[in-house]
Amino acid sequence: MLEKIFGSKARVKILKAFLMRPDEKFYIRQLARDLKLQVNSVRRELINLDDFGLLYSDDNTKSASLSSIDKSNLDKSDDGAVDEDLKNEASQKKEIKTRNIREKKYYQLNKNFILFSEIKSLIVKSQILSGESFIKKLKLICDPKFILLGGMFLNNDNAPTDVLIVADVEKEKLMKIIQDLEFELNKEVNFTAMDEKEFRYRQEVADVFLHGVLNSKKIVLLDKILDVKK
Repeated sequence: MLEKIFGSKARVKILKAFLMRPDEKFYIRQLARDLKLQVNSVRRELINLDDFGLLYSDDNTKSASLSSIDKSNLDKSDDGAVDEDLKNEASQKKEIKTRNIREKKYYQLNKNFILFSEIKSLIVKSQILSGESFIKKLKLICDPKFILLGGMFLNNDNAPTDVLIVADVEKEKLMKIIQDLEFELNKEVNFTAMDEKEFRYRQEVADVFLHGVLNSKKIVLLDKILDVKK
């Protein structure tokens, strides 16, 4: 859905990276490596988003000298002509230095962008849709009783967990589904899983962790336990 709205898979991945870590700075090769995208593709999208106004770049790189080469390294022949091999070597060094400076240009999210809230809302809603897809996969391997989304799904970095799952499920099968979710979101998911017996016990003893999860900002996607208690 987001690819149709924003025009490309690469752009969506990059938007998610910035919006899920709004205070961080990123440079081209870092994003290409983390998101498993081509460097040229990342460069093109960052330039477009910078021009659009959603991102802004670190202009300090613009003031860096791109032509500072130690001319003392250029040996001259007796007639004063610059040795061609050394001249070519110097030119290559200059090109490498120029490229490195450009690749280290940092980009950051512009929170003052006029459509920032709307775009952020779309990304968050897409995260929730990913969570709903996660439920469908989970139901194929077990009978989940309770599923809660918080943390990264609601841009709440202080939440105790991103996903709370109450189900009797094999750990290896659950991990496979979690890994699929992480791949889709391009981010590590902090999850907590327990069976119904443990969940009820933690409720009875007023477990601090569970209390924190249930009282944090959250979205309950599935709740059979409260239905049973009613």
